[in-house]
Amino acid sequence: MKPPLSLLPAPVAIVPLLETPDLLLRGPRLSDLPEAAAMHTDPDFYRFLGNKPHSREDVWRRLLGQLGHWAMLGYGSWAIEEKATGRYLGGVGFFDFQRDLTPSISGTPEAGWVLSPRVHGRGYASQALRAALGWAEANLPAERITCIIDPGNEASLRLAGKFGFREFARTTYHDDPIVLLERRR
Repeated sequence: MKPPLSLLPAPVAIVPLLETPDLLLRGPRLSDLPEAAAMHTDPDFYRFLGNKPHSREDVWRRLLGQLGHWAMLGYGSWAIEEKATGRYLGGVGFFDFQRDLTPSISGTPEAGWVLSPRVHGRGYASQALRAALGWAEANLPAERITCIIDPGNEASLRLAGKFGFREFARTTYHDDPIVLLERRR
């Protein structure tokens, strides 16, 4: 018989805690799964992320992968929690997914951010990305950080531009057009 989730040991803290005026950026938790899974079935959320819903299983693997990045690479992504409510809102951070892209971005930290559509327009993405990039400036030796964005995702393209990301190529990824951007120190 499995012990109740409340009796399982707490995960090891390998993700640094970051704080903004409205948000906590922290490691993913088991308790994030219901909110994250619901978010990944919202068409307003996934339309620029492959344009199809993600299963609970896929979302669980994403959460595990967040911790895996920290454990294997010393960097990764944070779960975004709204301070006022304690609710999970999405994620922000850095990855190396070894994507099959030309030109390749493998070996460079790839920035990424996703937030629940219910909090769009509140400045949370800017707060979260500012905090994550501040951490990267202090902790990552990389001269270059990349990101990929769907060309139709005007809000993310504006946010990337606000933080110094500049387009360097357009290509396809999984048969869809994609914009590749970079931010140099």
